[in-house]
Amino acid sequence: MHWDHIDGHKYFSNIAVHELEKDWLSIKFPIPLQVVKENLVCKPCDFPVDFNLDNYQIYEGAPQEVFNDGECIDLGNRTLKIIHTPGHSPGHCCFYELERKYLYSGDLIYCGCLDAFYPTTDPQLFRQSVKRVQSLKINRILPAHHQLAVPVDIVNRIAKAFDNLDDSKKLKHGNGIFDFGDFQIRI
Repeated sequence: MHWDHIDGHKYFSNIAVHELEKDWLSIKFPIPLQVVKENLVCKPCDFPVDFNLDNYQIYEGAPQEVFNDGECIDLGNRTLKIIHTPGHSPGHCCFYELERKYLYSGDLIYCGCLDAFYPTTDPQLFRQSVKRVQSLKINRILPAHHQLAVPVDIVNRIAKAFDNLDDSKKLKHGNGIFDFGDFQIRI
């Protein structure tokens, strides 16, 4: 339900969210608009030609469906299992396609900077969620950010990086950005 994933919601008549974030759309988004705007422009980005930061608003609306861990979504020729993976946000979920062994990893696994520094994030839960998907047989990772060519072994490397940060007592908000080559962890 973060700002960088929800603006397209306005094009759909049926929006489903995890139960822990249902109020983010309809009652109050937990991060102030000014902070969101600062995050939108903190790095170079190819915005649409008609994008105007001054007019930007966080999408608001009521979800039509609420889902939970372990439920399945039938897409007709594909079935996705919902895997609740909190940490990046309380209701963050990955989706696992059992037949193809594809992991739609959202903001949990990708090449780039994994963010666990917002007030709504929890670095310890992020670590536990990585460990949870680590147990899956994965043939392909389809992330929400950056490149689609994500090596499957990155899950184990991210889990190890979180373990190392935890062992060194650095896995808590405010400790900065830690570089692990093709990914970073910002806490």
